[in-house]
Amino acid sequence: MHVIAAKAVALKEALQPEFKTYQAQVLENARTMATVIIERGYKIVSGGTDNHMFLVDLIDKGITGKAADAALGQANITVNKNAVPNDPQSPFVTSGIRIGTPAITTRGLEITEARQVAGWISDILDDIKNFDMQTKVKAEVLSLCTHFPVYG
Repeated sequence: MHVIAAKAVALKEALQPEFKTYQAQVLENARTMATVIIERGYKIVSGGTDNHMFLVDLIDKGITGKAADAALGQANITVNKNAVPNDPQSPFVTSGIRIGTPAITTRGLEITEARQVAGWISDILDDIKNFDMQTKVKAEVLSLCTHFPVYG
């Protein structure tokens, strides 16, 4: 019974004009972040995105998805290691990361902040073993999040 009620509430919310606005922002944030990451020299599988997420191919950079996930996690940026086409790494290591934008959009981040987050991701990937960079970015992430609380 609870599942039926939950579905009814979710469907009602999806019919609201605010939900359409939210979804448009999710897409715009994903496109913005993918563009910044491409401009910083990284390859996006499919060349960009037309949905809420995108996959960064790190094969040419010699970075594993596992290492990227861990380094970004140290800076409080959550991504998922993910296999990419023709991935030479095992599924437990991978050569890519998946980045999604619903969480940042739910917090209220828009294009300006999406650019900033994509820049931080690129900064960390550019120097994956630089723990000082991870600490610096973590402080910036925490500062940004104080302006965009989960429940505002």
